[in-house]
Amino acid sequence: MIVRTTSDPAVFKDLAFPFLQRDPVLNTAILSNTADRIRGILNDPEPPVFVSVQDGDEVVGTALSTALRGVNLGSLPTALVPLVVDVLAEAAPRADGVAGSADAARSFAELYSARTARSFREAQRVRLHKLEEFVEQKAEGSPRPATDADLAVLTPMVGAYLADVGHPGGGGAEDRRWLEQRIARERQWVWEDNDRIVSMVAHQSPVFGAVRVGPVYTPPDFRGHGYASALTAEVTRRLHEAGNQVCLHTDLANPTSNKIYAAIGYRPVQDFVGYAFA
Repeated sequence: MIVRTTSDPAVFKDLAFPFLQRDPVLNTAILSNTADRIRGILNDPEPPVFVSVQDGDEVVGTALSTALRGVNLGSLPTALVPLVVDVLAEAAPRADGVAGSADAARSFAELYSARTARSFREAQRVRLHKLEEFVEQKAEGSPRPATDADLAVLTPMVGAYLADVGHPGGGGAEDRRWLEQRIARERQWVWEDNDRIVSMVAHQSPVFGAVRVGPVYTPPDFRGHGYASALTAEVTRRLHEAGNQVCLHTDLANPTSNKIYAAIGYRPVQDFVGYAFA
């Protein structure tokens, strides 16, 4: 086996995308992250580390380490984890965490923490869902694409969303730029009721015919009215009617969101576990 690393998303794309495109839904996170970096709309304080494992000339597994998201193992088989740990313990010794299938993530966390003299704890369990049969959802108000005029409202909403998922300190210039990039590419939507923005939903750009919805956020004062359900359904419908496989991630600790997405027609694909390093 050969393990290759690069910080250049274009190099990684040429090498690994033929492997990743075999299942663009299961590999959605690494595919979309790489694609956005090539487009120049993802910027981290440190260069990413793209990892590909090859058996001869064939790529058989991939991983991605970024300063803001930690290590993503994607669909990496557990048997290949020690090879990836060997390179990332050197190339990314201060990773915040790791996410992958239950066995692969646990194996990585144990080996990586031993190599880097750090502790780890389980931080999150998420489930990847794919739309099977679309079911419309309704709420008072209507959807529309976000515009730059919405930035004053949406920027603190992004900060609140990040705080909810364990990344406090958002709502500033970086979040505004994140929004500006997605608004320019028509990837950010809002739901309005009585001339107020009451919910927001974003989505990635399609890669190999698969597209991921998220993040989804409704401020606490506006929850319980079905706004997120209706907006997620509208965005899902548009992406599906454009010919895409539509998917999203949910936090398994949040039964409400899992129920909402099931009602729209999303069905489970695979569970992932995240560990945080200290």
